[in-house]
Amino acid sequence: MPSKPPIVFPQEQRVLTAMGERIRLARRRRRLSTTTVSGRAGISRSTLHKIEAGDPGVTLGSCVRVLACLSLVNDFDHIAADDRLGRKLQDLGLEPPPRPKRKIRPRSRSAPAGGKVSQQEVSVMAGEPGMEVSAADCQASGCLTDQARSSSLLEEEGGA
Repeated sequence: MPSKPPIVFPQEQRVLTAMGERIRLARRRRRLSTTTVSGRAGISRSTLHKIEAGDPGVTLGSCVRVLACLSLVNDFDHIAADDRLGRKLQDLGLEPPPRPKRKIRPRSRSAPAGGKVSQQEVSVMAGEPGMEVSAADCQASGCLTDQARSSSLLEEEGGA
């Protein structure tokens, strides 16, 4: 099943038709036949006719190959070379928008709410490797933060 032709607005179609006409005139000025140009470009004669008619379904690569055969491929470099509008838009967007300031909360070492701590954390807190400490033990020794204390108290009230 063939693909759908691209949607082209009238102004764009006029541009394609004018470009195709200029390519056709350039070929005729060089006294080259459609067979010669299509053979050199590696495309079919029908594709060359579509290019010269301004058909929007022709690939850009085919157009570039035809321009190369006509020694006009350097003209292709001028497309969007001086993009004034794009540069102005780019200059306006150079400064990133100010980011909202975030509060940085200090992190503290605490046992997970009601859970056991790892052996490495126990070594750091208690100084003895291999010793397991529960949240209640940490609370008694004063190594829990306020948040961990409140969560362990809630667990004790809920469990009792």
